[in-house]
Amino acid sequence: MTESQHKGERIAKVIARAGLASRREAERMIESGRVKVNGKLIDRAALNITPKDKVTVDGRDLSAPEPPRLWLYHKPTGLVTTTRDEQGRPTIYDELPDDLPRVMSVGRLDLNSEGLLLLTNDGGIKRKLELPSTGWLRKYRVRVKGRPTDKTLDPLRQGIEIEGEKFQSMTVSLDRQQGANAWVTVGLREGKNREIRRAMEAVGLSVNRLIRISYGPFQLGQLKPGEVQEIRPRVLKDQLGMQGDEEKKPGKPTPKRTRRAPGKPRQK
Repeated sequence: MTESQHKGERIAKVIARAGLASRREAERMIESGRVKVNGKLIDRAALNITPKDKVTVDGRDLSAPEPPRLWLYHKPTGLVTTTRDEQGRPTIYDELPDDLPRVMSVGRLDLNSEGLLLLTNDGGIKRKLELPSTGWLRKYRVRVKGRPTDKTLDPLRQGIEIEGEKFQSMTVSLDRQQGANAWVTVGLREGKNREIRRAMEAVGLSVNRLIRISYGPFQLGQLKPGEVQEIRPRVLKDQLGMQGDEEKKPGKPTPKRTRRAPGKPRQK
């Protein structure tokens, strides 16, 4: 294994590319003694490996890493964006189509929020899309209770501070009044916890529906709740500078996948 210490890729990166975990999570798996290389237990992530090295995680062989892939998912309300929930609430992973590989979510949408959630099998894509320095614009359609005016929303455009926490300026447009509610389109470049809901509360408005419609160049479009659609490899390469699965024919539409019937267990 001496040669592989100087060539190849860091082992945590290889594990992340295989879709088992993010790179940081893979490093924790290594440190906790769950990874072996060529039959030898390792406890440090500062190790390069080559395709000749045999890697096992929790006693199971690490399959050859898949090409980086990205999916659009229309998250319905009522699902949490975690693999497990301590309160026993249903998660997105309970409802995703069975034929998806192991995926990670890019950021989160809370229980009562809906709309576009990005899923990936690659830790590098996840980090690239989540990094604050990347500053991907995220747009939301927001329904609030009340009759706001442009003046009401001005503090959000300027950036506000809530309980000592500073919020960056948002792009906010007042779309229409609908009875006792108003529809607003909001754009922001950071992802603090419940940011839009808290910001609206700070100007006297209560959010009763929140739909993410875009994340950077990726759009929710006509995707229905529960549907999943893969980004074409060429688009993935163009937008993120990362190589997708070139075996797929360029220009061939990627089929949408709908979630399984309620109550049907996910195959392990």
